[in-house]
Amino acid sequence: MALAPKFAGQAYSADVTPKVVHTLELCPYHSPLPTLSPVTNNIQVLDYVCPFSAKMFLTLNASILPLIPQQYAGKLQIIFRQQIQPWHPSSTLVHEAALAVLRLSPEKFYPFSQLVFERQKEFFDVSVVKETRNETYRRLAKLAKEVGVDDEKVYGLLEIADKPGEDGGLNSGNGVTDDVKVMVKVGWAALLVF
Repeated sequence: MALAPKFAGQAYSADVTPKVVHTLELCPYHSPLPTLSPVTNNIQVLDYVCPFSAKMFLTLNASILPLIPQQYAGKLQIIFRQQIQPWHPSSTLVHEAALAVLRLSPEKFYPFSQLVFERQKEFFDVSVVKETRNETYRRLAKLAKEVGVDDEKVYGLLEIADKPGEDGGLNSGNGVTDDVKVMVKVGWAALLVF
């Protein structure tokens, strides 16, 4: 499945020319990794507050990603498709932060994802229940700073205004809301294929 240019930071590859031979997309809810063939293109997704997604991503990052430049340069790219799981209420907030990082510094998407998965328990239900949405965004922006992304710019994209918009709107979202809409539509369309 194609990756929109604005989400290009979600692809991990080494020395990939315009013609990529193999694409492997990530998902903890799929069968074991397939044997690569020239047309490999699995529709697979990860959620930042899903323990199974964390296990898969952290294993992949430690064991597989280091092999790509050595053994599969120019032959394989891995695409991390973000999938918000609505039964994890903070999932949307964490994915929004990843989208802000992706927009500001696409090369920091994977390091930010690594950090979020390592510290995902900080964003589980019990960990966020007593803070406001903007307080959670502030903590996520500080995580982005740890990987070298300007936390104020990240927070600027995430912050929800406490006043109506110029048009009187009360539900206008934030600076990455439109990206979330695209991401969710692509993710659910991909899941429906199966």
